[in-house]
This record gives sequence, structure tokens and C-alpha cells, in this order.
Amino acid sequence: MSASLPFRILRRLTDAPYVLLSATAFLWAANMVLGRYVAGHIPPITLSTLRWSGATLILLPFAWRQLVADAPVIRRSLPALVMLAAAGIASYNALSYYGLQYTEALHGVLLQSVSPLLIAVWSLMLFKDRITRGQGIGILVSFVGVIIIISRGDLDVLVHLQPNVGDLWILFALVIYALYAAILRLRPPMRQLSFLATIMALGSLMLMPFALWEAAAGHHLIWDSLTIWTLLFVMTGPSLVAYLFFNRGVELVGANRAAPFFHLMPVFGSVLAVLFLGEAFEWYHGLGYALVLAGIFTATRSAKGGKKGGEKGAQVEKTPGPGPGRQD
Repeated sequence: MSASLPFRILRRLTDAPYVLLSATAFLWAANMVLGRYVAGHIPPITLSTLRWSGATLILLPFAWRQLVADAPVIRRSLPALVMLAAAGIASYNALSYYGLQYTEALHGVLLQSVSPLLIAVWSLMLFKDRITRGQGIGILVSFVGVIIIISRGDLDVLVHLQPNVGDLWILFALVIYALYAAILRLRPPMRQLSFLATIMALGSLMLMPFALWEAAAGHHLIWDSLTIWTLLFVMTGPSLVAYLFFNRGVELVGANRAAPFFHLMPVFGSVLAVLFLGEAFEWYHGLGYALVLAGIFTATRSAKGGKKGGEKGAQVEKTPGPGPGRQD
């Protein structure tokens, strides 16, 4: 009886989309902070390439049987898989790490707040999805909470957050990742592990030529304990665990309802700064957190209560099959 308890907990977790999406936001926030911390120590394209290559090798023994079973689907759906890998694996992460060479992690997590809007725009442009009024209000309320956290409750601080080249690269990366989130419904009818292993392997192959070019240009990583621990973390937490959680969360609730959880990234980023950088917890942190959580609650509650926009889209996206209704 006790042996089955972990499996029951795991099964319950896989059916708890908001827990999965919150954990995803935490892991990705940690990845942004770490990416800035190792800037100049590990070249960005090399970091992204090693991250996804290592994650693929770790996942392969667990996904092998599913890959064999899904081989006909993979061959038949290779163009769609290449598109998903290019957007969600190769481009987004490499561009984010590159941008963090030139901007602060604080700027990076602030920019994550535009992700829900970008996902909604892509969903509207590609699939004619609409967001409900409640979802729109929830996104706006969460964004205001993030602004309060980043600006430390001082509008003058916000005014002087001037974008630089790093901010622009990260924003470009977010546009691409929002496309990935929106087109996840195009995912072929594959099993979870085989799908993730396939797009990670494809993304790694796409990155390798750029990593070789980076090395040829004289940008080499330094093999020390910081590099090793960084690679171990990014291969597992933000890669394997977070992508499994995110894909499952979007499968359960749809892209528009998952989008507000991107606002948790700056929240978690601030918490990490308090815990590991010794920064004090101020009143604006509490107010910002409250607004972010209120926005997420508003957006998800609105989606549950309505049949239009996000709820209708979520019902369509969860329909299995080879067509555009499948999302993961």
C-alpha cells in the first residue's frame, strides 16, 4: 500500500495544471537568474547546446520505447516537429542566454511579463482564438503587480529602465517562444516522453553548428565546478522537468489559460534574490505578489466559467488526434 503512494501522488500531480505551471515558472525563473550569473563564464550558444544535448541523453533511456512506438508518426509529422523544436528549443533558449550577456536578470524576468500578451496575439493571428474579458483583466492585473515588484514601488525607477541590446534579444526570444506555446496544438498525436525527446534532439542538432562557430570565434567555456553544476541543473530542472510540466499544463487548460503563469517568473526571481542575494523583503514585494496571484485567479476563474475564448479553445485543444486540436 505504501509503495503505491508515490505513484498516486505523481498521478494527482499530473492532473494539477496550476501546480505544474507554477513549478515551471519557478524553474524558468531560476534558469534566468543562473544564466545571468554565468554570463561570460559559459558562452550562450554552447550553454544552450549542452543543455539540450545532455537533457536528450538523460531522457533517451526512459523515452526509447515510446520513440519506437511513435516512429511512424515522427516520420510523418517531421515538418511540424522541426517547427516546434526550432521555436521552443533552439531559438528561444539560445537567444535568451545571449541576451543575458548584455542585460541584468532583473530585466530578463520583467520582460517575461509580456509573454501572455504575445501568446494571445499569436493565438488570435493563427487560430482566431479570443480571450475573455476576465482573462484580459487578469493579465493586466498580474502585469501591474510585476511592474510594482520590478520598480520597487517607485515610478521613477520604472521610467529609467532603458532597454538595451540584451533586452531586445530577450524580447525577440519571447516572441518566438510565444509562437511555440500557441502552436503546441499542432503537436502530432505522440506520447509525452517521445515528443519531448524528439524536439529536444532536433533542437540540439540545430544548435550544434552555431556552437561550433562560437568556439571557432574563440568563445570557450571554463570547465570548473560552477560549469558542471550549472550544466547539471539546466539539463534537468528548466529542461526536462519544466518542459514536461509546461506541456502537460497547456494540454490540460490551453495556452491562454496557462499564459498568466508567466507572471510568476518575476515573483520567483524576487524571492530567489531575497534568499540568495540578501535583499530585504519590502512592502512592494507583498503588494506585487498579491496582484500577480489575483490576476492569475481572475484569468483562470474566468476561463472556467465561460464557453467562449479560452475555455472553448481549451476544450478544442485537448481533443486528441493528428489535427490542430491536439495540444501538449
